[in-house]
Amino acid sequence: MAEDSDLEKTEPASPRRLEKAREEGQIARSRELTTFLMLCAGIGGIWVGAGHFHETLNGIVRRSVWFDPRIGRDPAVMVAQAGNLALETLLGLAPLFLLLVVVAIGASVALGGMVFSGKALAPKFERMNPLKGVQRMFSAQTVVELIKTLAKAALVGTVAVYVIWTHRDQMTALMYASPTAAIASGMTLIIKCCALIAASLLLIVLIDAPWQLWSFYKKMRMSRQDVKEEHKESEGDPHVKGRIRQQQRAMARSRMMSQVPGADVVITNPTHYAVALRYQDGGGGAPRVVAKGTGLIAARIRATAAQHHVATLEAAPLARALYFNVELEQEIPVDLYAAVAQVLAWVYQLRNWNKGQGERPVMPSGLDVPAAMAAGRLRSRLSTNNE
Repeated sequence: MAEDSDLEKTEPASPRRLEKAREEGQIARSRELTTFLMLCAGIGGIWVGAGHFHETLNGIVRRSVWFDPRIGRDPAVMVAQAGNLALETLLGLAPLFLLLVVVAIGASVALGGMVFSGKALAPKFERMNPLKGVQRMFSAQTVVELIKTLAKAALVGTVAVYVIWTHRDQMTALMYASPTAAIASGMTLIIKCCALIAASLLLIVLIDAPWQLWSFYKKMRMSRQDVKEEHKESEGDPHVKGRIRQQQRAMARSRMMSQVPGADVVITNPTHYAVALRYQDGGGGAPRVVAKGTGLIAARIRATAAQHHVATLEAAPLARALYFNVELEQEIPVDLYAAVAQVLAWVYQLRNWNKGQGERPVMPSGLDVPAAMAAGRLRSRLSTNNE
């Protein structure tokens, strides 16, 4: 049951899912909204430009019914006159056509926005599968589209019949009117008819636009498995990331252990903590922590130090203070200067004694280490050199 529930698309579409859908040209579209807005724009354009269209069409009609005697002698004159009249008609109606093109583009992106996708134009051979074609014919979307088309046809047909029936006398009278009066009356009837049809389509638009949005987001829903796979793609596989972090830690430990042979001293807890310090005389800075660790890593630091004859000092408070308050390759804080200075002085005396110079030094004890730093509850301020 758990596996079946995971396969159900119950999760809302993620932003990445919607972005990929847009890249493939899949966005919410409402053809009814486009039709409605184009019809309204056409009616408005005709209404606003009625004077211009009247003058243009009136002149074209006058010249078209005017008989030119040259037409009977030369057919080329007839062809040229027809071409000129057609071009003049096209130029006269060009503002209306341009308005319709702009509204068509704007209406098509009103719900889903502007999308340019080459993937939508790529051929998909699975669409040629007749079985899938039959499935699409009997899908819920197809049934809804069929019902919507029938309802729109019935509604528009009813409005058209009503307009024609109520204005039948005016339409009949157009045959007996002058061309100028016929054009003016005809334009008025066309605008009135289109306005009523547009008003009837508004009901369909108010139903279709929300339906298209709901249908699109329902189609974009994801199953829980889809969400997990997308999370893996965007964030990376947790197992792979864990192995990468493990390798990074191993490499960091390897680099850290390579610094131990060059350290001046290793300060221990004695078994739980180990911190290696190095001081470059004349370098202009305080001693730095080049390696630190607990448990097995501390044991490896002590073993490496013994192998390369690096001095080791057991000073539990100082070891804990250095471990908790100083990061790798960071200079020690001011509060630990005095204690570390005593340790380094002991290291230099021990080196001289190993060379046969002077007496064997006494291991420092009672080092001045703040209790809070030794307990790991406070990170002391850095030295002014480190700032």
